[in-house]
Amino acid sequence: MAPPPVVTGLSPNEGLPGTRITIRGENFGSKATDLIGLTICGFDCLLSAEWKSPNKIIAISGPIKGKGEVIVTTRLGGMGTCNVTFKGYHETIGPMKESAVWVEETTPLFVWGRHSLSPSSYQQEDPLGLSVEGSDKKFPEDDLMSYFPDKSGNIAANHFSAGWFLLENHHATSFNDLQAGLLHLRRKVEGQKEGQLSFLKANIGSVMDQIDTLVNLREKYEADLSKFGSEPTLKLEKSIKESEREGRKLFDDVLARRDRAEKTRNALNVLARFKFLFCLPCVIDRNIKKAEYDIVINDYIRVKNLFNKTDVPIFKSALNEVEKRIKDLQKKLHMDLQTMPITVEQQKRLIRYLVNLDCPYDPAWDAIKSRSDFINEKIKLIYNFHKSTDKLDASKSKSNVTSKYSKYNPPAPSDLNTVPGNVNFIDEICLSVSETFPDLWKIGQAYFSGELRVKVEAGRHVEFKHIVMTIMESFCKSIRSSIIPNTLDKNDKTALGTWTIPEHEEVAPFLPEILRCVRSTYVALIKLDLPSEALDIVSLLLLDLRIHCMSTLFKQAAEQIKQLNENWKIDFSGNYVGITELPIKFERIIQDVIQIVKESVLSTEQREISLLENSTAHKELDKQIEAVLTSFHNVLSNLSSDEGCEDDEDTSPVVSQLIGTPVNGYKTNYTNNNMPIWEHRLLITLSNCLYTKNIVFDNILKKFKESGFPAPETPIKNTKDKLDTLEKSILEKYLEQKSDPLVGTIEPSMYLGRFDWDIDITPNNIRPYAKECINNVIHVHSEVNSISSSLLESVLPQVVLTIAEELYRLMSCVQKFSKGGAQQATADITALQIFFDHYCTSKARSYFQEALDIIPPLENSESTIVQDILKQCKARMRIQLLCLTSQANGPVNKRSH
Repeated sequence: MAPPPVVTGLSPNEGLPGTRITIRGENFGSKATDLIGLTICGFDCLLSAEWKSPNKIIAISGPIKGKGEVIVTTRLGGMGTCNVTFKGYHETIGPMKESAVWVEETTPLFVWGRHSLSPSSYQQEDPLGLSVEGSDKKFPEDDLMSYFPDKSGNIAANHFSAGWFLLENHHATSFNDLQAGLLHLRRKVEGQKEGQLSFLKANIGSVMDQIDTLVNLREKYEADLSKFGSEPTLKLEKSIKESEREGRKLFDDVLARRDRAEKTRNALNVLARFKFLFCLPCVIDRNIKKAEYDIVINDYIRVKNLFNKTDVPIFKSALNEVEKRIKDLQKKLHMDLQTMPITVEQQKRLIRYLVNLDCPYDPAWDAIKSRSDFINEKIKLIYNFHKSTDKLDASKSKSNVTSKYSKYNPPAPSDLNTVPGNVNFIDEICLSVSETFPDLWKIGQAYFSGELRVKVEAGRHVEFKHIVMTIMESFCKSIRSSIIPNTLDKNDKTALGTWTIPEHEEVAPFLPEILRCVRSTYVALIKLDLPSEALDIVSLLLLDLRIHCMSTLFKQAAEQIKQLNENWKIDFSGNYVGITELPIKFERIIQDVIQIVKESVLSTEQREISLLENSTAHKELDKQIEAVLTSFHNVLSNLSSDEGCEDDEDTSPVVSQLIGTPVNGYKTNYTNNNMPIWEHRLLITLSNCLYTKNIVFDNILKKFKESGFPAPETPIKNTKDKLDTLEKSILEKYLEQKSDPLVGTIEPSMYLGRFDWDIDITPNNIRPYAKECINNVIHVHSEVNSISSSLLESVLPQVVLTIAEELYRLMSCVQKFSKGGAQQATADITALQIFFDHYCTSKARSYFQEALDIIPPLENSESTIVQDILKQCKARMRIQLLCLTSQANGPVNKRSH
């Protein structure tokens, strides 16, 4: 928040303990309260510091010795630096010299004489008897300390070093002078070893003075004894006590007031001097209310540095009040740290506060735990809310209950009644995890990277990984339970409960949005650089969701196909005539679902595998494609499976179909007025089958390939086989409706009027039954051609085959032919063969030929009659022949039929 302080100058730069030092530099704060720390050579001198300006501080040095730095600490700039050093040293002083620090008493060397006890007689002699060199020739003290570590040149010190003493006092003395000094020291020591006599001789003056003094004392004592008795002090003591009593009577009140005043003055002095300490509790309370925690922490650190080791009771009491407030602040900050929601930056700031306050907690880990608990609780809360809403929706047929969490608006009543509860839940839980989990990961990374400046305990990495994995599993299992519960194991299903899974048509429109929500959450987690184990959990969920989405969309398409309406209106304007809108609608539904699946499911984003590379997904895709194709086969099969009469008045499946009621899962919207007859419906359905098999399936296969799907050749082949079977079934039904009545009329018409082949007749034309057969076949031709000319080659050959087979049977039953009968039979069968030649199969031709072979052979003249009959017949029935032989089967021709 401010530049750190820098000390650039000291005046003086060395001195004794108690030296007044002027400190100069930069960034010493803008006011006196900004100064929170000052050390000189490692000794705290804050109490003696006097702030003058941002560039000047005056302080008193402590009991320091040696060189060191002067470090200034301010409230905003923190601990500073120093560009200069200060040197402290101690000097040897006598007992009468003032000193700022305690000096151990040493035994002085006395010079005996009559006036040797005077204060001026205290001096320390040179033991060598040499003069001490001047200070200008002193040996550098730093060198002495490096040569003799932990030693001293003081003779009275326990760690005295003779080398230090000589270098300090006699480093310039000649060797001869040192030898003379050594002799002097030896003589002095030898002199001290002499007995009492030698001592007395050396100090005779002092001894005589002492004897004179003792004699004078004895004379005065004997005079006082005779004058005052043996106890001269009793009377004096009594008088003193009496005087004291009288004095106390006079001055007790004055003294008491004076004592109180002294105490008050002392108290005020202490309060004034230590105002910072005594006012700190109130200052802390005020700053806590303002949320200025940085100031509180700085003041607390300062007061601890100043008074932490004090033994003064009142200081201890004040410190206890401060500690109580700091403990309350620690609890408050710790509670705020764990109260959610809260941003990561706020949590980091609170952690820093708690660390600086030396709280007994592990604030960083508590922040991680509280945030993880918050995420798990929120997932649980959202899950339970939407699950309860889901049950409420399930209890009502049409519920308008929507989640307060959902971003969807209720759809229009024509579309859906409401958004499904599980869709709301997935949208909300994805949004919640995307917003809250990144904060947990960030605070965790800050914790382990050392950004929070707290010690990371052993095992925390494993615990944090467990927290992350638990959240990911809870998130994914909740989504699975709501939309794909079949992917959960039994224990998870029991623990999470069951949802009401909506129908495919209800949830299918929202599945792409569900995938988008989960994918956005997955991308947000990838950006956080989570471990692969955690991302794999979400990746597996996403894969299962994509498979489910694909499956549901195809199932919805199958349901839409089942609900297709047939209008029975034949299209004559397209390239492929004779079909209705039904196969076109079917193809459009398939192409739409392919496009939706391609855009929402097949598209792969970051760290996603291709869906079609998964064997399960590939199998599911083939299964659903075949189910969709089969559903349309079933629609066509249902259209061809109900035969009825339009004139029936009783309720039947056909009548139900006509009035719009579903029959076998198929709907129609037609009435008796515009419903085609049963035979026409069979032909239309057969035409749709052929168009679907030959055109629609090829278009679908092409669309699958263009959209990146593997070619669904197996499902299409299987469905084509089913359509082949259905075509045969429809054709058999139609032939049963047309061929059986047609063939059944041949024999009665052949023997009409009791005709017999054995009578004697002369034929001049083909018989009416043959003409009736031709007209009936023309009617079938017209009916089929009116639907689709492409059906002629499928229907007409079968009708002709049944006619040929019936003629062969009837001819086989004739027992005898007359000549005229043989001519008539030959003319009839040959005429039918000529008219039906375009639609005769080899088998039909063989039946016609076998029938002719049964008739007795004709002579040339007889054959000429038959040829004339056939020639006349072709001329008279030219139009009928043209109907069955013309290849121009366009819509105009069909309408002319």
